[in-house]
Amino acid sequence: MTVAVTAAGGNLGRLVVAALLDAGERPVAIVRDPRKVADLAARGADVRQASYDDPAALDAALVGVDRVLLISGNEFGRRIAQHTNVIRAAERAGVELLAYTSIPRADSNPMVLAAEHRGTEEVLATASVPTVLLRNSWYWENYGGAATHAAQTGVLHGAMGAGRVSGAARADYAEAAARVLTTAGHEGRIYELGGDEALTGADLAAAVGENVRYENLAQDDYAAVLRAAGLDEPVAAALADADARIGEGFLEVNTGDLTKLLGRPATPFRLSAPLSQI
Repeated sequence: MTVAVTAAGGNLGRLVVAALLDAGERPVAIVRDPRKVADLAARGADVRQASYDDPAALDAALVGVDRVLLISGNEFGRRIAQHTNVIRAAERAGVELLAYTSIPRADSNPMVLAAEHRGTEEVLATASVPTVLLRNSWYWENYGGAATHAAQTGVLHGAMGAGRVSGAARADYAEAAARVLTTAGHEGRIYELGGDEALTGADLAAAVGENVRYENLAQDDYAAVLRAAGLDEPVAAALADADARIGEGFLEVNTGDLTKLLGRPATPFRLSAPLSQI
């Protein structure tokens, strides 16, 4: 069985390929720039070059592939079309399983960030190959910059109110994806994936440091804080919207799916990484 991972040069993709290599597989790492994964090639990954915008290159990259992990892209506004290119290439290749990294409750999640996931899932629902949805909640690493700033200032800002986020380390989601790609019985499944902890903003602040407090802001005010931290307007707006939707419970996941796939507890926030690397 040959397993391929798209966007293998990204943060999640690299971890999935590494997990597959650790499991004794020789995965296909599909990347735009093979130089970014020279270390994975040295470990035995079969590196193939293709982008989400190049159907012909995707066809070549999926030759002989049995299972594919489609990692969602980061070009907002273009992702449904790009993901569809991968889905169609997987159909032409006749793969036996196509997995996609989505977002919790994508079919009803009102987050701005969820719209293109929902659109992609709609395309997958009509695909001619078996599919599985990996609806990942937040990575603890998403809080890296904010946690570092909060450790220095004593304040962690957000707009999540009393809402809770069921996060896990990025490596946890990568390991779960590798497990799905290398074991049987996942066709047609929808996995709502989140960590064992569901933390409030106050919980996150306390985990950063005993003298750190959480300050809840209105969504627009939090977007302004993010812009002041250097984020572009669309990104700041989307992240502030996501935080507000966390306040409504849309990233609180209590299915236990992640732990079941891992066969162990998910990584807690305080142990996810050194603060500078979160």
